[in-house]
Amino acid sequence: MPSPSAFVVVIGTGGTIAGTAKQPQDHVGYKAGALTADDLIATVPALAGQALEAESLAQLDSCDMDHATWQRLAHAVLQHLARPEVAGVVITHGTDTLEETAFFLHHTVPADKPVVLTAAMRPATAPSPDGPQNLLDALTVARCAGACGVLAVMGGVVHAGAELRKVHGYRLDAFSSGDAGPVALVQDGLIKRFRDWPSAQPAFAAVLALDPAQWPVVDIVTSHAGARAATVDALVASGARGLVLAGTGNGSVHAALLVAARRALGQGVAVRRASRCLLGGVVGAPPGELPSAGDATPAQARVQLLLELATATPLR
Repeated sequence: MPSPSAFVVVIGTGGTIAGTAKQPQDHVGYKAGALTADDLIATVPALAGQALEAESLAQLDSCDMDHATWQRLAHAVLQHLARPEVAGVVITHGTDTLEETAFFLHHTVPADKPVVLTAAMRPATAPSPDGPQNLLDALTVARCAGACGVLAVMGGVVHAGAELRKVHGYRLDAFSSGDAGPVALVQDGLIKRFRDWPSAQPAFAAVLALDPAQWPVVDIVTSHAGARAATVDALVASGARGLVLAGTGNGSVHAALLVAARRALGQGVAVRRASRCLLGGVVGAPPGELPSAGDATPAQARVQLLLELATATPLR
């Protein structure tokens, strides 16, 4: 059960949860990342006097998230998890790249304590912001005895970090765990768990010792009507070491892209075939087909391929 006295570190990175607008009713024309982690905690009266520590690592609009910030965030999380008094870490983040950061941390940070990402679809100045409740719920999960792994909490739903995907651009219930379903729910301050906490042993921790400027370039190309081989050729010519093809349906790829992708494979470029559908992934692998990204979304597949190439370690 969660203990209100358990010590939790809140790391702020910006996003809508820390956004402010000139007009309270403006849910889209706001400045993301305007508030610090301390500011966010101060806006939630229920957090007064709780055992918390705040750190503002960045104040980004998460559409501008970058590899260097990922590395800094991972190192900050590791430092706090190593402190005996810390029960868990909560990360406030923007929703746009929340699934990518969660996927990255899941595969790089040994999280034997809970690392819980949370965010908001409405800015802090909205008449009914969702950020305060999401922050409270994230703290509840971070204080849960026995919890571990990288998680995300939005709208009372607890997702495994590696399975998170954003499925709506505006509604409050904007996130899904895909076919896996949620790990748990937070209901009236209590946790109702459906399955085991995610693994706390990542496969790609070694990437955190590498300079992000030297991480391999991996790009995403979407398959669509009228797709051009020139898109793939241009990315390979500009230094891409990996490509994720966001295919239609069950990962099918336009004939022009298929020819270019096979040409890229022949030049030593790694290629993965994902589905641009956010649910379902790619099922099966017919003979002669491009390598599959499985259940991963294109954004997740890109992070996975980057990590594999950077560490020369295939994901098991």
